[in-house]
Amino acid sequence: MVCVDIWYGIDDIPAEVGPTSVTIGVFDGLHRGHQQLISACVEHARAHGERPVMVTFDPHPVSVFLPERAPLSVLSFERRLELAEEMGIAAVLVIDFTRDLAGVEPRPYVEDLLVGKLAAQHIVVGENFTFGAGATGTAQAMQDFGAEFGFSVDIVPLLDDKGVRICSTHIRECLAQGDIESANWALGRHFTVTGPVVRGAGRGGKELGFPTANQYFPDTVAIPADGVYAGWFIVHSDSSIEGDMRPGVAYAAAISVGTNPTFGDEERSIESFVLDRDADLYGYEATVHFVGHLRDMVKFNSVDELLEAMVNDVAKARQVLAADAKAQGWTAKDYFLREK
Repeated sequence: MVCVDIWYGIDDIPAEVGPTSVTIGVFDGLHRGHQQLISACVEHARAHGERPVMVTFDPHPVSVFLPERAPLSVLSFERRLELAEEMGIAAVLVIDFTRDLAGVEPRPYVEDLLVGKLAAQHIVVGENFTFGAGATGTAQAMQDFGAEFGFSVDIVPLLDDKGVRICSTHIRECLAQGDIESANWALGRHFTVTGPVVRGAGRGGKELGFPTANQYFPDTVAIPADGVYAGWFIVHSDSSIEGDMRPGVAYAAAISVGTNPTFGDEERSIESFVLDRDADLYGYEATVHFVGHLRDMVKFNSVDELLEAMVNDVAKARQVLAADAKAQGWTAKDYFLREK
């Protein structure tokens, strides 16, 4: 549950909000580069007795001007807010990005919003930050406005690590290639998707002995390339679950992403086989944490071949997840994994 203050639009900002330290951006992946901006904002706010505020946009600006090129969502908006709160942000201003907003000149953007409404004392932006009509406002322009209006500006360099520019585009490319390990490295956490568990074809349990929790997502959501992955499966519920699973616990899972070519299915799905547990999960919201890629999706010649591959998938998943739980520093109450 998100407890951070959320202001939907400029008019929703309280009258007495400042002084504030503000970071501005789309933050569409909240990857390690974005985390640098938020950390700088929060650290300055704590050192100077200011309120750390994140200004973000919804929808993504590209979807307004070039909807056919709108990037796939790496992170749900709700999760973006949760992560910002975990990092210390006290309030989030959500600006509805429209063509009218994009036409506002840089000066009124600064004078009316940052100085007038937010009482900003400090601004944190990335070096490629732009704002105002025609993207004429730059990070350097923000620094010049700061000198004029009396607020300081921190321009954070783009994050390059091991020759890789950490950005949401790179993460989407990794996901499209099934390279979940590289996506997680750039994110600084597991890539996750959250959605309801729905009924699938039903053959997983009846025919194969591998019952799965099935989830479907719209085409606007980025999910890993077709294949089989090791990951964690977490159910969200305020009440108990029928079976031997508990809400909030990370359960080990072998996860299939794709259309099940062996059976000729056409609809793309995420199907999680939760290891060593049995529960009725239909209708519950669940989050899948992708940890490691096990193999590409293959069309098998027989059910026996598929079953043999699935047994191997489970064995590999146990190894990958045992190492991940140790790396995460999780304790027994955080996850369930039977190593065998």
